[in-house]
Amino acid sequence: MPDVNTLYQELIAELKQVSLLGSCAGVLGWDEQTYLPPGGVEHRANQLSLLAGMVHERATSPRIGELLSSLEQSGKVADDNDDLSANVREARRSYDRAVKLPRRLVEELSRVTSLGQQAWIEARKKSSFNDFLPWLEQIVTLKREQAIILATGDGPAYDALLDEFETGATTASVKAVFDPLRKELVELAAAIRESGRKPRTDVLKRSYPVDLQKKFAIEAAKKIGFSFHDGRLDVAAHPFCSGMGPGDCRLTTRYDEHDFPQAFFGVMHEVGHGIYEQGLDRSAYGTPLGETVSLGIHESQSRMWENFVGRSLPFWEHFYAPLQQTFPQALGDVSLDEFYAAINTVGSSFIRVESDEVTYNLHIMLRFEMEQQLISGSLKCSDVPNAWNSQFEHDFGLKVPNDTLGCLQDIHWSGGLIGYFPTYALGNMYAAQFFAHAQKELGDLAAQFRQCEFGPLKNWLNEKIHKPGKRYTPQELLFHVTGERLSPTPLILHLTKKFSSLYGM
Repeated sequence: MPDVNTLYQELIAELKQVSLLGSCAGVLGWDEQTYLPPGGVEHRANQLSLLAGMVHERATSPRIGELLSSLEQSGKVADDNDDLSANVREARRSYDRAVKLPRRLVEELSRVTSLGQQAWIEARKKSSFNDFLPWLEQIVTLKREQAIILATGDGPAYDALLDEFETGATTASVKAVFDPLRKELVELAAAIRESGRKPRTDVLKRSYPVDLQKKFAIEAAKKIGFSFHDGRLDVAAHPFCSGMGPGDCRLTTRYDEHDFPQAFFGVMHEVGHGIYEQGLDRSAYGTPLGETVSLGIHESQSRMWENFVGRSLPFWEHFYAPLQQTFPQALGDVSLDEFYAAINTVGSSFIRVESDEVTYNLHIMLRFEMEQQLISGSLKCSDVPNAWNSQFEHDFGLKVPNDTLGCLQDIHWSGGLIGYFPTYALGNMYAAQFFAHAQKELGDLAAQFRQCEFGPLKNWLNEKIHKPGKRYTPQELLFHVTGERLSPTPLILHLTKKFSSLYGM
């Protein structure tokens, strides 16, 4: 029998081949969202379906199962997180999940979601949910089948979809942190409304030429640490980040000449994801130790750079003068304090990705509840617009005027990403805890930001969160870095302190 090292190296080689093949599909998926001509949609769906089947077949090969069993029986797989143990543990988790799914289902999900995303883009343009409905029905049916196949224990089938994006998370565990967070956010939002302060937001709707927006955003991205030698920025209907592998990280955003925050903070958000992807251990590519921990942890990085850094006053104490020089007609008569208040205005808004820090998580909770209902069957796909509009009016006090501003605003369901949304709010909580601990270890971050010194925070994140890969589960990583369990309290404290000052409460 081969020795443990030989078996381990063979396993690593197999895993890297799976990742390489998957990255080919990733490039095609990125191209579909950015440059694919409309006439190529069906052909691209067939390409992606074929690749999905090939990746699945390779990832579930009996040889990987044999290698995992041999290594597990060798006595070398320990309970700690040495390289071999962590890679074998996470490879086993992925393998056991994958082998339960028939190739037919994997390929059909890929094909239908590829076509569904293009249908969503067109339906969103026309604000016509009925044009997207047939695709949503197919996607929910397929995801329900997937959930039932993967379900374990007595929890709802939705737990299996949630666990795909946030290892160890369940509907019950998410609700346990969402419920107290919702209560505090509702009270904070009410206090802000009652303060009577209304920052000038019209200044953000003046003319900001797109070419200058792009130039400014790229320069800011470079200064906080994103490498354009190893990445690029393009335009898509819905902003996203794709980490294709070492040296290839693609960001997208969308521009509006009369909405400066949309693109700039969209870029800051995706740059946060990109810095995480670029911070992974390149030598571990293709193995769990070269992969991101979870989408919740991933989101903590994007929300940290977007909000804790990008929407902070110290950040703009450095960047506002260059911004005024770039857009003198739009901002020549606007003070730093006025601009800072404008980009942090709190109020009910229709679009999740453009909402403020206080109300953002309420958008997530609405989607979390609807996803559970779609998978359980208690909500029909055809009833989504009415259910969405009713709940949105209840939560935000706004009547949704059309589907584009309502249930068609997000790309996720069209891509089959059901179970993904809760990770956004989990990410906000992770971000608050990580940032608070970074402050303790790095000193006065505000003073550093004023001097355009973002390296200490970036390097801290690289070492503490990015380079370990999947050595730890999300909850283990949080505890390893901060010594704390997940809690909404640090996020609530951050929001209360920041917005009490802005709104004079």
